[in-house]
Amino acid sequence: MDKFSNMSVFVKVVEMGSFTAVANHLDSTVGNVSRAVSALEQMLDARLLQRSTRRLSVTDAGRRFYERCTVILADLENAEAEASNALLQPRGTLRVHCVPGLARHLVTEAALEYRKAFAEVTVDLMLSQRMPNLLEDQLDVSIQIARVLPDSSYVSQKIGVSHCVLVASPGYLEIHGAPETPADLVDHRCLLLGTVDYARDEWQLKSRMGDATFIPSGPGFSVNDMEAMSVAVGSGAGIGLLAGFAAIDDLRAGKLIRVLPDYFTEERNVYAVYSSRQFIDAKITRFIEVLKDKVGCQLAGIAEELIY
Repeated sequence: MDKFSNMSVFVKVVEMGSFTAVANHLDSTVGNVSRAVSALEQMLDARLLQRSTRRLSVTDAGRRFYERCTVILADLENAEAEASNALLQPRGTLRVHCVPGLARHLVTEAALEYRKAFAEVTVDLMLSQRMPNLLEDQLDVSIQIARVLPDSSYVSQKIGVSHCVLVASPGYLEIHGAPETPADLVDHRCLLLGTVDYARDEWQLKSRMGDATFIPSGPGFSVNDMEAMSVAVGSGAGIGLLAGFAAIDDLRAGKLIRVLPDYFTEERNVYAVYSSRQFIDAKITRFIEVLKDKVGCQLAGIAEELIY
């Protein structure tokens, strides 16, 4: 391998934390990855990684070298991309991760609109509640809902905001009545939503009259997916939290009814997350523009209707 190839392998080892993961990612062998790092260490006369049977750790010299390598490799990639016009014209395969509920209600439609505008790009959309590792999973963009993103080397752009509201079916409310205050929820069947950013066992509600925390208890139903929660609530099983984007159509159609309509959950931000580097492929930048224009505007309209 030449020097730049060895630098690229070393950067991936630092980011993935494993010779095996890098070997699988590059369709190479652990021995080749190890030799690339060793060649750099011999050239620099410095230890870049501390190796043990259980883990790898980056030395101080390795960390400084990694930071310089990322800049150098990004500049090199940028120069190559400019020569091939990749910065200007989206092309290739765009691999996108999104949380399921948001994908089904808003992002899939945005992705199809993006495809119409940029026919040379193939969109591969993966739905999962799990927050992925962009490098290991070879993803270009992850669309996530969170109050605050965890610290990482990734870059993020805010697309919009989302809130959850309490809803129930007309049939359930006809039989059980509607609660007038958060304290009245204790007399109702509460369906629990547990996702990456929502705790199953605590509803933190906000309103202009003040905040309230309700702890659902007793036997019931819990699920980690918005669509399944929509089915449960719509069937009359009880009162549940639904994101505005998941509830809005059924609320407009009268299939669901807002419960405690003055209350809603704290806003969650919708982010587009991508790998941290100077060069950003045009297929990524144009996709984020479409997300902001379409998904961001739809989220703002829903919030205006339900919250503000």
